[in-house]
Parts: sequence; C-alpha cells; structure tokens
Amino acid sequence: MPDHKITWSVYLIQCGDSSLYCGMSNDVLRRFSEHQSQSPKCAKYLRGKAPLELVYQMKIGTRSEAAREEIRIKSLTRAAKIKLISGILTDE
Repeated sequence: MPDHKITWSVYLIQCGDSSLYCGMSNDVLRRFSEHQSQSPKCAKYLRGKAPLELVYQMKIGTRSEAAREEIRIKSLTRAAKIKLISGILTDE
C-alpha cells in the first residue's frame, strides 16, 4: 500500500533579474531542476530569467497547507520576503 503522507513544501527562487518567484512542491529539488532546465515543465514566469537560485524552502505538510502558505508568501512585500529568506520571522 503506498504511503499517502506526502510532505509538501513552499520555496522561493531568486531570478537573474533579482525578482522572486514563490512555488510549492512535494519535491523541491526536482521542481527546481525543472525550472532550471527551461523545459515545458518550467514555470512560464521563470523562462528567460536565469540564472535561478533556490533561496528559501520550508516543509509545510499537506498540499492544502502548502497552498495557503504559498498564497500568504505571495502577498508579502518584497522586503518581507527578504526577511523570510534571511530567517527573520514575520507576520506581515
């Protein structure tokens, strides 16, 4: 019987133009590799924005919890995202 307890994570990627991209995955390293490959599986936003750097990742739990956290992070200001990356917790 397969294990249905897949752990989801959220992550932030810094692009070559210094913009930040937030996403979620159950395998962050695989997903980051897909983004770096610039293949059809790459997020459209990230195409042509290399070099890419994975600057933040956090294990969350379920897919729905990760989706909520992704939305929360996307709503943060750039300054708050930088604080998050730096390890300074924020409730903004």
